[in-house]
Amino acid sequence: MQTIFPSAAVLRQNYALVSALRAQGFTIGAADKVKPMPGDLFMIVEGEAPPVSARTLVLADGPVAAIPFHDGNPARLTFGSDDAAVASGFASAMLRGAHAPVASDPESLALYALAERVAVADITVLINGPTGTGKEVLAKAIHNISARRDGPFIAVNCAALPETMLEALLFGHQKGAFTGASAAGEGFFRAANGGTLLLDEVAEMPLGLQAKLLRALQEREVVPIGATAAEKIDVRVIACANRDLQTEVAEGRFRADLYYRLSVFPLSTKPLCDRPGDVAALAPAMVLRHAGSRTRLPWVTREALAVLQSHDWPGNVRELENVIQRALLLCPGEAITPDHLIFDRAPAMLQQAEGTLSNIVQLSEFAAIRETLAACGGSRIETAKRLGISERTLRYRLARAREQGEDITRRISA
Repeated sequence: MQTIFPSAAVLRQNYALVSALRAQGFTIGAADKVKPMPGDLFMIVEGEAPPVSARTLVLADGPVAAIPFHDGNPARLTFGSDDAAVASGFASAMLRGAHAPVASDPESLALYALAERVAVADITVLINGPTGTGKEVLAKAIHNISARRDGPFIAVNCAALPETMLEALLFGHQKGAFTGASAAGEGFFRAANGGTLLLDEVAEMPLGLQAKLLRALQEREVVPIGATAAEKIDVRVIACANRDLQTEVAEGRFRADLYYRLSVFPLSTKPLCDRPGDVAALAPAMVLRHAGSRTRLPWVTREALAVLQSHDWPGNVRELENVIQRALLLCPGEAITPDHLIFDRAPAMLQQAEGTLSNIVQLSEFAAIRETLAACGGSRIETAKRLGISERTLRYRLARAREQGEDITRRISA
């Protein structure tokens, strides 16, 4: 994490903001004791000379305003005590960058602090949590903090890749190894050599391929399809799952030996409704991320923040990002108010209100899966047989239902 050097005037006038940034993981330096390094950041109050304009945040007291870094000029933040929470969010986002992870809830801050410690140790990490809670963001943060930061970061969605091609895409293949292999393929493991490979939705990986993944992790080598010799790899693997892998192991859908190989250090992300303190940090960060070429960022008003914090967020952080993008589109001035907030409909409302053919077919499909799964006592193998589909197709349909707010397996087991 970069170091921030606040001026003496900032420490006197905005100590609460400095403390909030320290809690969010920034190192607070003292220029009279430590010499600033290239890339370090500065905070001054209005009227002071910026040490390095492109890396200085200017603070002022007055009507709210947020002006990001632009063309080598300092960023500026004007606010009063009533808007301190949103100001802290804007300050953190502008100093970190639009796409860096942010948090302000104590549990989330503890999670990121733990992730920083994990990043230093070159070990395999398993991140578990509901869809849309920032698992990939956390994985990228671990990569960017680690000694592998200069190497590639490659993310693979195991549920989105064709089952017949997944092995070749992961481990590579030689020319002519199978029909259509007109050229050799490097594969994601070799492409990520020296860096980090993120295996997202790893629970969707077929059992047969899980054994080959286990060998790659154990031996740190891969055998491309069609090859006879293994190739050494230097890759850190981070796996993500939106289902409890221990339950998947108990029900025979995930190999126990692979689970323990992946779960060297487990981390868990929580639903956004369980960490409302993060909303004050996330909303300003998303304003910065999606503001485009605006030279002045629309401020999230206290009233709008209260509405955002009271929402239950079934779509988690991904839904919050959608809401902020809509608000930026609807906001004509320099403030986002509750009138600019349009939330995604709840699943029950969606079923009643949307009647297009595709939605009707999809809802009927989900209902059929739900009823058959219940009739089969939760057995996915038997459910897939009765529905006349493969088990992988069933997993894909269940994952799609979860993305749209309906966790069919959880409802069946409840």
